[in-house]
Amino acid sequence: MATTNLSHYDKASIPNAKSFRFGIVVSEWNPDITGNLHKGAIDTLLDCGATKENIISWDVPGSFELVYGCKKMIESQKVDAIIAIGNVIQGETKHFDFVCEGVTQGIVDLNIKYDIPVIFCVLTDNTKQQSIDRSGGKLGNKGVECAVAAIKMAAIKNTGTSTSEIGF
Repeated sequence: MATTNLSHYDKASIPNAKSFRFGIVVSEWNPDITGNLHKGAIDTLLDCGATKENIISWDVPGSFELVYGCKKMIESQKVDAIIAIGNVIQGETKHFDFVCEGVTQGIVDLNIKYDIPVIFCVLTDNTKQQSIDRSGGKLGNKGVECAVAAIKMAAIKNTGTSTSEIGF
């Protein structure tokens, strides 16, 4: 459970993102939540040096479709990292479990199969309020945290070393 502000990052410890190209695949389900996560990710990428021209965003109907959207983006776009943004809120049926397990395993599989890091920015909360708290509410914005992860992973992809090894 998040207990700290997800939006806090030390810009000096992050590589400059100017030379990286990012993909973002966003679920249309719960658009108030995913829209805030998307905005947090884009704002952070731009703040860390990425250019608008180097950020590609695609929408997919729901979180389950994130895996296919990310796969198609990997295959058709030259990107250094992808952020998969979604939101699944616990309901009264097992649908929550199936969607969460499927999208999680699918993103793991993409990370194993392809040489493009796919960052898991899918909120899997028990309540709508928990999602609000993590998408720009009292706990910050998970989209910010995932954008920082995308930048760091793009640096690893392109240099073969971690950010601590290359002096960031």
